[in-house]
Amino acid sequence: MMTSQKPPSQLPGLLGKLGKLTAIRDLELLEQSLLKTLGPLLGVLDTALYRTDETLNVDRVLFHHRSKTLDMDGVARMVESIEEATNLQDLPPEVIALTDNVRLLGKPCTRKCGDELIVAYPLLGGEDICGYFVFQRDREVSPVEDMTIRGVLEVFSNYYALLDISQRDRLTGLLNRQALENSFDRIWNALSQPVFSSIKQGRRTKPSRNYWLAVIDIDHFKTVNDSFGHIVGDEVLLLVSRLLGQAFRTSDLLYRYGGEEFIAIIAADDERLAAQVFERVRKMIEERSFPRIDKLTISVGYARADPNILPQEVLGRADRSLYEAKNQGRNRVCQYEDLIRRGIFEEATYGDAELF
Repeated sequence: MMTSQKPPSQLPGLLGKLGKLTAIRDLELLEQSLLKTLGPLLGVLDTALYRTDETLNVDRVLFHHRSKTLDMDGVARMVESIEEATNLQDLPPEVIALTDNVRLLGKPCTRKCGDELIVAYPLLGGEDICGYFVFQRDREVSPVEDMTIRGVLEVFSNYYALLDISQRDRLTGLLNRQALENSFDRIWNALSQPVFSSIKQGRRTKPSRNYWLAVIDIDHFKTVNDSFGHIVGDEVLLLVSRLLGQAFRTSDLLYRYGGEEFIAIIAADDERLAAQVFERVRKMIEERSFPRIDKLTISVGYARADPNILPQEVLGRADRSLYEAKNQGRNRVCQYEDLIRRGIFEEATYGDAELF
């Protein structure tokens, strides 16, 4: 007579964690939730998510750390922290070597590190590897743990793909306006942190604290649609989005805001470097030859992403700067703070800027 097998003791808790994971509507919070789910299940304090770009090079790393502390009453509690790597040159070489093995073999791999093992699992996007789940501990993964990890990663990948599609523009594939609005709180919270850093190999690095938000608009786009039709217009939008994606770094954020407008959020140490980035983008579009219409230009308006004011107000400042670029003849870049210094704009008090 066959007897039913009792489910593992962790199963009810795991199902609850998966339920919470699939209730999340933000891609980066979903990544954080993955690490927060698997760390306790595996009994490890540190986990990491290595994300790769289209060429399978690591372009972003998220670290999750848990530590036990005592409060004033002597009661122990677990404290969690999430940090994102900002200098990928400092990533542990043994982990990079391990993830290379995972990529080549297409399956989980381990590597000896002192008395412990580093374990890496592939994260799949469809049939392709799009990242790695990495952790370290003093023993091999058991068959039950292996099944749990694979199952959680599969649920995560499937749900991430669905969520990602909902936040992508259908024509260009860029993040859409809804994704931008969903990201504002997270971005501004990160900007307002006293130290925005990451820990790698026992070292702490401090990246640039200055970020810039730009509104980018295709000049005379209505004329393109009226003269050549919407099919050509869509081709132009698609080409411009591809060129913008190439011009900005993988760490920069790029959105299609609507129509012929795009939003970019970049990191740059100072105004000079930010101006160089946006001027390079403008010049690249100007020098490109487009099918049917040949030449095309863009106008750019941007402002510093000040954590002390609302993100919608920063967006309003960048938008005002864009219209000034249009007024000055198009095919140029205007910065809000520079326009203030030159007396073209009056300094707005908090709350004066138009909200979208």
